[in-house]
Amino acid sequence: MNNLFMKKDRKGPVLFSEYKPGSALLKAAGMSREDILFEIKDSGLKGRGGAGFPASVKWMLTASADSDRKFIVCNADEGEPGTFKDRVLLTEYPELVIEGMIIAGYTIGAKEGIIYLRAEYSYIKEFLENKIEEYRKNNLLGKNIASKEGVEFDIKIRLGSGAYVCGEETALIESLEGYRGEPRNKPPFPVNTGYLGCPTVVNNVETLAAVPHIINNGGEWLHKFGTDKSTGSKLFSVSGDCRYPGVYELPFGISIKDLLEISGAENTKAVQIGGASGLCFPESEFGRKLSFEDISTGGSVMIFDKSRDMLKVLKNFMEFFVEESCGQCTPCRIGNVRLLEGVKMIEKNEYTPEYIEKLKELCGTMKIASKCGLGQSSPNPFLSILENFKDEIFGKHLNLNYDEKGIKKSGITAAAHC
Repeated sequence: MNNLFMKKDRKGPVLFSEYKPGSALLKAAGMSREDILFEIKDSGLKGRGGAGFPASVKWMLTASADSDRKFIVCNADEGEPGTFKDRVLLTEYPELVIEGMIIAGYTIGAKEGIIYLRAEYSYIKEFLENKIEEYRKNNLLGKNIASKEGVEFDIKIRLGSGAYVCGEETALIESLEGYRGEPRNKPPFPVNTGYLGCPTVVNNVETLAAVPHIINNGGEWLHKFGTDKSTGSKLFSVSGDCRYPGVYELPFGISIKDLLEISGAENTKAVQIGGASGLCFPESEFGRKLSFEDISTGGSVMIFDKSRDMLKVLKNFMEFFVEESCGQCTPCRIGNVRLLEGVKMIEKNEYTPEYIEKLKELCGTMKIASKCGLGQSSPNPFLSILENFKDEIFGKHLNLNYDEKGIKKSGITAAAHC
């Protein structure tokens, strides 16, 4: 075994609980495809990448698609700022991810699996390849898996292209096919027209890693943790102003306040949930719950204490989106630039109330008209930070060059800035 990555003493209700490698595969080999689907459905497992789409629905749609060739793609393109949970699973719990892919492949009738690994995680590639080879040698990958006639599945690893937008499933597929990573129009959806035009399931690393535990314990078991609408647990990548940053596995439904206490955060001003594209919450909302029915997240939790300038935080996020927009659609390509310009104008005290309102309207347009999740979610930090920290931002950057109607005292109107 490659000892470059050793499992740490982590504890959690689901993913970080005890697991005997290979046990779920052997159990799944004795189950029908329909029985596996029902267990996944009964578990209530939803996509852990952030969107929260039911895993069973993706699997069922792909299983019912009429095609001789199907694919399972593990989305390991962990590019959201502040997120590093999938890296932990890939290096410390690779068996869960590999077996989750094999079980998914058997269930939908796919013989080929691909791990789309973030380019910056290239140092993990050899380790994963060695782990995959172990499964082949133990007759748990390849042909006649677990000695079951006709059960065939294999996995290969493809490095990503270093683009944030490739975290979106159709842009990821474009990249896999050798094209520029740009989102596709939907429909069609990957479940019927995915990689190479074949039915394809794209699941997050964390989603697939939960599958072996569900198979071993049954779908109802996952309901022991979390909430009625958010079953199971979630991995949280906690960083920023706290004593104990790291990856925590906690049941869905935990409050922001509880997570801050666990991570040793003090004097906290703001918490950005869901990465740069998520929402920023002030102290007055720390009682809210991390779950699909309240605050949905892919796992990133960035903590800012009261020494932080929230306008600088926002500027950092918007610079990231301007850089990472693929430029395919106008709302995202131009909209993010305009939002960043707005942040810079606030910095320089060259804004008007009307101008800020125009930018908020632009955010609404971006959310509706952008082609993929990047342009639809990049307005989130702009809106939430300006709203939740307006006293700080507009108090510090109070513009005295405009009258109460937003007219520049020199005579230039607000329209000049829009």
